[in-house]
Amino acid sequence: MLKQLSIKNFALIEELEVSFSSGMTCITGETGAGKSILLGGLSLVLGKRADLSSLLDPNKKCVVEATFQLDDYNLKAVFESLDVDYEAYTVLRREILPQGKSRAFINDSPVTLNVLEQISNYLIDLHSQNDTLSLLQNEYQFQVLDTLANNQSRLNAYQKTRKEYIEVTQKFEALKNNADQAKASFELDDFLYQELLKLNLKEGMEETLEQQHSALSNVDFLQSSFAEIIQTLEGEDLGLLDQLLKLRSLASGLTVKSGQFASLEERFNAVFVEAEDLLSECKHQFENLESNPEELAGVQAKLDALNTQLQKHKVRSSADLIRIQSQLEVRLNQTLNLDEELHRLSSVQKELKKALTKGAAELTTARQGAIQILTKELGDLVARMGMQEAAFEITLEPSESFLTNGLDFLHFKFKSNKGSDFKPLKKIASGGELSRIMLAIKAILSNYIQLPTLIFDEIDTGVSGKISDSIAEVMVAMGQRLQIINITHLPQVAAKSHYHFKVFKQQLDDKTLTRLVPLDKEARVEEIAMMLSGNEVSATAIAHAKQLMN
Repeated sequence: MLKQLSIKNFALIEELEVSFSSGMTCITGETGAGKSILLGGLSLVLGKRADLSSLLDPNKKCVVEATFQLDDYNLKAVFESLDVDYEAYTVLRREILPQGKSRAFINDSPVTLNVLEQISNYLIDLHSQNDTLSLLQNEYQFQVLDTLANNQSRLNAYQKTRKEYIEVTQKFEALKNNADQAKASFELDDFLYQELLKLNLKEGMEETLEQQHSALSNVDFLQSSFAEIIQTLEGEDLGLLDQLLKLRSLASGLTVKSGQFASLEERFNAVFVEAEDLLSECKHQFENLESNPEELAGVQAKLDALNTQLQKHKVRSSADLIRIQSQLEVRLNQTLNLDEELHRLSSVQKELKKALTKGAAELTTARQGAIQILTKELGDLVARMGMQEAAFEITLEPSESFLTNGLDFLHFKFKSNKGSDFKPLKKIASGGELSRIMLAIKAILSNYIQLPTLIFDEIDTGVSGKISDSIAEVMVAMGQRLQIINITHLPQVAAKSHYHFKVFKQQLDDKTLTRLVPLDKEARVEEIAMMLSGNEVSATAIAHAKQLMN
């Protein structure tokens, strides 16, 4: 509910602050008094575009603030989804700076215009006689019908299932389209995989093979070198081991004479042990060396095969070939499991389609029941507002594909006179008829859900007499359930409002300013009398005004 509106330095408004209450409030005033300026200022906190020319004083900033009481709106989740702090009394503020910049705030936190507009859509619903296009849109008609059918939870479940169904269908089609290509490449992938598998790949194997090849290719040289090493180590008298043995003995003698040389003896012992170990290892290698043309040929063949695969796959190491082999294995397994995965996806798709069909049927059944209610209540309400011969025909036509909101096409038809044919609402209803139909729909919806503050901008233009009384009665009844703010030229509507404000222009210091003031009972009588008779307020008009208010 809108509790307070403050406007500073906007158009002809120097400073305006007004408080609103629940129920029905009317705003009246002569044509050109500034009612549209008031709505223009309010539209700024609803996220509409700002215009620098709207500043009354171009050297000062324009500030518009609207305070809302949100207790009955269940908007905490909406605020959280937009990352905005929720407060039971929420303040929307818009500023236009003299430099042309525009800023928006919610509860003193800066927000984007998009966020401001999204929040304000839950708080205020503004309608004028020319603002009934939404009524002609199929999406809005569905929203009305689904609200009456209490379809929100069904619709959420259907849309969740539909999203899953689309995802599974896309996966199935993509896999099916790739199946032929995958099967065609299976033989080549398998051939390449088997080639690599035969190599028994191990990381670093190219270095190992090259070492083996070098050893087998140089057996004579290696044998000669090892023989010379062995001879040098163990030759009599001049052998290295004999010399080391002698050195170790001398070091031992030094230690006997003085313990300070013990470390030298230990080191000579270590060198001697290492030399003995080297001799043993060299003899072992020498004994194992032999010319083996077959083994050399085998190693050469492995090297050739490895190099062939490296060139074929255009890589540089066995590690790269191991990675390629793994990729081939994955692709082969995927192809082998292709039919199984297609079958699984097909089964999931069928189950989701079954659930979708059931969910859509539940939506349709609920809508059929709501159509009966909407058709009757709409007919009754518009008849009260002077459209006695009007009738509505609302039908559902089945769709062959799953739509975003079910399996229904909605046809909203209307006729204004008996004997005429039903035709689409947008092709036959006049502006005044659309306004009354929109008012009737809002009145019906207010019985089922908590609507935001409704602001009607002269939607009663062009009607008078008994019809205006009926429109007023509908608005007053709605005012029992939600806040209504109605800008009107009809005295019958103004007389039935719970609260009354007057907008007028005032000359002050060579400036023309727009003012908005609340009217007490006596001022209301005079204002309504003036609306009835014109500028001259007669005793008859006063009496008529009092009669209307009672």
